[in-house]
Amino acid sequence: MGVIETARMRAKTGQKAREAMRADLPLGTILAGDCIEAMRSLPDSSIDCVFADPPYNLQLGGGLSRPDGSHVDAVTDEWDRFDSFRAYDDFTRAWLTEARRVLKPDGSLWVIGSYHNIYRVGAILQDTGFWILNDIIWRKTNPMPNFKGTRFTNAHETLIWASMGEKARYRFNYRAMKTLNDELQMRSDWVIPICAGGERLKENGKKAHPTQKPEALLYRVLLATTEKGDVVLDPFFGTGTTGAVAKRLGRNWIGCERESLYREIALKRIEKELPLDESALETMQSKKSAPRVAFGTLVETGLIAPGTKVFDKKHRWVAIVRADGSLDCKGQVGSIHGLGKDLQGAPSCNGWSFWHYEKGHEIVPIDAARQLYLLAAED
Repeated sequence: MGVIETARMRAKTGQKAREAMRADLPLGTILAGDCIEAMRSLPDSSIDCVFADPPYNLQLGGGLSRPDGSHVDAVTDEWDRFDSFRAYDDFTRAWLTEARRVLKPDGSLWVIGSYHNIYRVGAILQDTGFWILNDIIWRKTNPMPNFKGTRFTNAHETLIWASMGEKARYRFNYRAMKTLNDELQMRSDWVIPICAGGERLKENGKKAHPTQKPEALLYRVLLATTEKGDVVLDPFFGTGTTGAVAKRLGRNWIGCERESLYREIALKRIEKELPLDESALETMQSKKSAPRVAFGTLVETGLIAPGTKVFDKKHRWVAIVRADGSLDCKGQVGSIHGLGKDLQGAPSCNGWSFWHYEKGHEIVPIDAARQLYLLAAED
């Protein structure tokens, strides 16, 4: 047996082993009850990525009100209350221990929090054996103001991305991230709006969940550190943002959620699997202060969906938009600018005006989607 045949057999054996392990997992399922107990039902080293949005332990002492006396819809639910910092630390250590047990040796952990909890979580995950790779600042374009005027406006949250150890392997789709950002390295500060418009889930006219995360945030996380077919676990599933984005990107998902209402909402949401609509862009920054718009941003937010066919005005070339914002023209792959340049044999190409797509019954340049994004940002 030659080297190539041996390599093929090993690949097939590895693929079968991965498929067998996945068959033993409750894929596409929300495990009810306490997340720690739920995770204990999962096999060792079976998960590729954990994304955790744990309780922030906000320590709110009473209701919040605006200057006009109206009530602020804040997190006052029982699941965010802990008797002491020690109780919160014990809880954090317990779920991180289970997360570490179920993660594969080359798996990675993402956890998001605010200043109330992220420093405690970060210290405990280091004590547990995780190795911090990056801290990401999610800068909100439309944060809730500080109504009392006693502190700076809390305009960001922090995500920690960690591997299983200092020398552990981990997945990072560097090329996808660079393509998503118009051929510039993706930075550790992400400007993404909070949930608004059609993306914000509601029950009886009120927010279904007080801390629903935007799908664009999870899109970037999963695209950066997982691949198609990977298993993503969310121990604090809430209304299912992780599951919805995982399904869109071809990842498998498992959730843990103790609140029955959230489970019900999440399952309905994932079954429909709706992408972001234009109303989610209504609170973005104005042109004057907004960062440069990358083509990947339009893909991330669903203005131009993965799988869309784009073509030059004369229909000489047709390409498919891929999940990371790159284009594929019969196996030739590149950014909107790079692929357009290569196909024409030209020294450069403005991909925004070169590539077109069908919008309704019209054929428009992809720049039309960018202008729509910027127009929404002005509102």
